[in-house]
Amino acid sequence: MWESGLESVVVHAVGAVCRRRAAGVLPADGRVRVAGLPRLAAEGSLRVRVLSGDGKVAEARLEYPARVRTPDEHPSWERELTELAEEVDRLAERRDRLDARIAEVAGLRAVPPQRRREDGHRRAPADAVLALADFVDARLEVLQERAVELAQELRLAEHAHLVALARVRAGSDADRPGGVEAGACADVTVRGAGPVELEVEYAVPGAVWVPTYRLAHRRGERSARLVLRASVAQRTGEDWSGVRLALSTARLAGPGGLPELASLRIGRRQAAPAPSGWRGQPEGLAGLFDGWQDAQASKPEPTEPPRPVPVAAGGAMGGGGPRPAGRRARSAGAPGAPAAPGFAPQPQGPSGPPPPMPPPMPMTLSAPAPAAAGAPPPGYGSDVLRSAAAPRAAFAAQADAAPPPEPAVPAEPRPSADQLDYAAMVLAGPEEESFRRGRLFPSPAPSRSGALRGADAVARLPLPRFGAPPRESAGSFDHRFDAQAPAHVPSDGVWHTVAVAELPVGVRTGYVCVPSVEEAVYAVLELSNATPHALLAGPVEVSVDGDFLLTAGLPTLAPGGVRELGLGRAEELRVARHSEVRESTSGVLNSTAVLDHAVRIELVNRLPHEASVEVRERVPVSADGEVRIEERPGWSPPDEPSAGVPASARLRRVVVPAGGSVELTGGYVIRIPAGKAVVGGNRRS
Repeated sequence: MWESGLESVVVHAVGAVCRRRAAGVLPADGRVRVAGLPRLAAEGSLRVRVLSGDGKVAEARLEYPARVRTPDEHPSWERELTELAEEVDRLAERRDRLDARIAEVAGLRAVPPQRRREDGHRRAPADAVLALADFVDARLEVLQERAVELAQELRLAEHAHLVALARVRAGSDADRPGGVEAGACADVTVRGAGPVELEVEYAVPGAVWVPTYRLAHRRGERSARLVLRASVAQRTGEDWSGVRLALSTARLAGPGGLPELASLRIGRRQAAPAPSGWRGQPEGLAGLFDGWQDAQASKPEPTEPPRPVPVAAGGAMGGGGPRPAGRRARSAGAPGAPAAPGFAPQPQGPSGPPPPMPPPMPMTLSAPAPAAAGAPPPGYGSDVLRSAAAPRAAFAAQADAAPPPEPAVPAEPRPSADQLDYAAMVLAGPEEESFRRGRLFPSPAPSRSGALRGADAVARLPLPRFGAPPRESAGSFDHRFDAQAPAHVPSDGVWHTVAVAELPVGVRTGYVCVPSVEEAVYAVLELSNATPHALLAGPVEVSVDGDFLLTAGLPTLAPGGVRELGLGRAEELRVARHSEVRESTSGVLNSTAVLDHAVRIELVNRLPHEASVEVRERVPVSADGEVRIEERPGWSPPDEPSAGVPASARLRRVVVPAGGSVELTGGYVIRIPAGKAVVGGNRRS
């Protein structure tokens, strides 16, 4: 048994790939068992390679051994929890005994003797009654004080037990309780000799991550530091302590097999070739365990011991004395009993009935074929796999009742991948059912339902605010980020923040205002990604000049992309908008109505540096060609109209000096011919 150490972990969108290293001297047969793998290691994901030394890996598979622990090997928290529970039980038992003692003392009463008819009146012993009352009061006072102290001790012990239980539930599940230590190990066969170093790679479920950021910049500078962090949660059954951590947006599992293309041929139908490695059933399987069955049938059946007969109080026996019990009735599966049609008798071993049958193996058939009701599951080399005529024989009894259907070409059965994994199959012994004896069946995998439920719960954790799953924010591309320092993530199923890398980004602080909607100026941070890595969507903590400002949502930013990040209202910048509307007529016979809208905007900067402000206005849009709209110069339409900035918007950028102000003018003129009017009237703004 070689011990291994966890070296690196790659966390995918859901799940993770872990790598361990183990070193030692190869034995003569080259078989090595590498310990330390978690119980949730996925079957089929094991990969082993030789890092150093003279050797080549010939075979590798996962095994799930179990070992009985000694009392000293139990986890410390389990021993602490057991001691606290025993303390609570001990105090509760003492409290119950004390309550019974208090009830017994409180029930002490002076009982006068029974007065006979011929006796006269007696004098009551008042001194004795008072002495008894004083004794009861004094004794109850002592017992009640002890009861109060014991109740306080019990409350403290229960509180300590609840705190320890909550700490265990919120802690790591790497150390599992119980007297049996269950885990996984890699059973590897290496061809070679001498010392070698192995790398074992396996996949585990129950690990997720989302990106988070922290942005720190100073006013007036064009660059900033963006720290990429990751919120990682895992419940894989092992603690990741001091490992090299990498984060990937790719899916952990996906289809990787090559498709099988069916060939089209003109001519007579040909049967599909048998899969590689498939062999038929050997001869003589039916009589493989005949000797064992004969030996079991020749054993005498045990008789029941004589039952004791109850004796009356006077010493008379009922029923004429004890009688020996008769033999038990033969069961359907006992030796010598008639067996069910089509099945061999099922022997009854000396240790009890045969073990229950594992679930049937999944089959991959090229075409569906009818199966007999209650037909046994196929094993390696069974008749069900060799021919499709056996299922049709079950319907021979119905040939007289219904006309026979047209003969169909029997489908060639094809075994599944589990039935071709011969090294993982076990031979059914004589205790099994008759149709299983002597055939190979896949060994049942250990039950991991409880651990899998805990691993699946990690994928349902609530995301942080502005958080997004990396698989969704990455789009059609996959990205990987390598942490620059070793990380520590316990297996407790809660979020842990891990620093990944520090990325230089370009920033430019700007300001935007829409005074026609709200007379306020908002700060906008223009973030440009100059790194070769994509920045995924997630929350970003923004700090300006060392002071925390807010937490905003960063959109996905590709390499070389530019996005705007809102920073909230800038109180140091003020804006005021003044508008004036003049109505007049022009043209021959005053046939055209002229609506002149004049706009004046004032900006005041109280910042210690200049500010670049983008002012957004709007102009009306008409679908009537006779209605003309004339705009005043100085304003330009947006380069790329969007839902937030439509094509009817007009922009103007101005630099406001530190402590200064700027005044902007603009507006438009609407010329409406006679006979037309604005829907809803001329709304003055």
